[in-house]
Amino acid sequence: MNQSNKIAQSIINWFHKYGRKKLPWQIKKNMYKIWISEIMLQQTKVVTVIPYYLKFIKKFPTIKNLSKASLNKILFFWSGLGYYNRAKNIFLTTKIIKEKYNYKFPKNYFLLIKLPGIGKSTAGAILSLANNFFFSILDGNVKRILSRCFLIKEPINKSSTQKKLWKIINNITPIYQTEKFNQGIMDLGATICTYKTPSCTICPINNICLSYKNNQVNQYPKNIKLKKILKKIIFLLLYKEKKIFLKKIEEKIIWKDLFSFPEFQNKQKMLLWIEKRNIEYKKIIFLEKQKFQYTNYKIVAEPILIFTLNKKFEFLEKKKKIWYNLNSKKKEKIAIPSPIKKILNKLKEIKI
Repeated sequence: MNQSNKIAQSIINWFHKYGRKKLPWQIKKNMYKIWISEIMLQQTKVVTVIPYYLKFIKKFPTIKNLSKASLNKILFFWSGLGYYNRAKNIFLTTKIIKEKYNYKFPKNYFLLIKLPGIGKSTAGAILSLANNFFFSILDGNVKRILSRCFLIKEPINKSSTQKKLWKIINNITPIYQTEKFNQGIMDLGATICTYKTPSCTICPINNICLSYKNNQVNQYPKNIKLKKILKKIIFLLLYKEKKIFLKKIEEKIIWKDLFSFPEFQNKQKMLLWIEKRNIEYKKIIFLEKQKFQYTNYKIVAEPILIFTLNKKFEFLEKKKKIWYNLNSKKKEKIAIPSPIKKILNKLKEIKI
């Protein structure tokens, strides 16, 4: 038995005994459920995804149900999971599946990778996990295992390294029991070969892993580290009768199509915005600064709470705005980013 076969068989044997077999998308699975789970799992851990997945599938149990939903409704059920382009790709793909494939996912790999948000690894996961087809996957867990096992010294986020990793995993993935191997290697990365504290002594392939043999596990994988760009912004929290003004974001990439506070580069621009709209106010409170990260951005937001006197406003915004009720038990069905939700919850706590 060659090395590739040994790795594959060891992982399959480990999966039979320790692998995850009762994840929500594994129960009565089909291509639709696997697709939703795989899109949600992109750059997100299983433990985070599960409650979102359950809520999403309960609301949209089939592709037909999902095809009737607006983008805003999909974003609402996605709200808090982050990386919102994934939800937009789900919306776009659903339209294509409905119109071009009569609500059925194509089982042809080359047709599948043409759909928005579905790359080589996601297509491989959908086809292998739903249908046991012979396709490899190369998600973050698999990349980490391969880089450690074979001492891949080049940064794994380089395109040349990606090609190298694809060649390795294509050579290892077995023709038979592909589904079990693919699920097994993902589970191995998620539970044993973890990023910070790998449990190498109980790993089924530690006798093959070169970084373990050389006591270099924590040196892999190599990455090109992106320098964090500091961005300081002002959030305007316009308050009226226990309601906060929110507007739909249309110009930004990060939170496009979600609802947030009006945002400004500085206080002068904020005051100019208020002046243009003839907004009168009686009180200003400077709230605690909020810090959060998004890809290579480190954002420091200063929320400024302004109590208005106006009963009506001369907004330049004609539509796509809302007065969010802080005390209402009935949730507004709009998509709100997690950092904005946290600020809204803080407002509830201080009982303004």
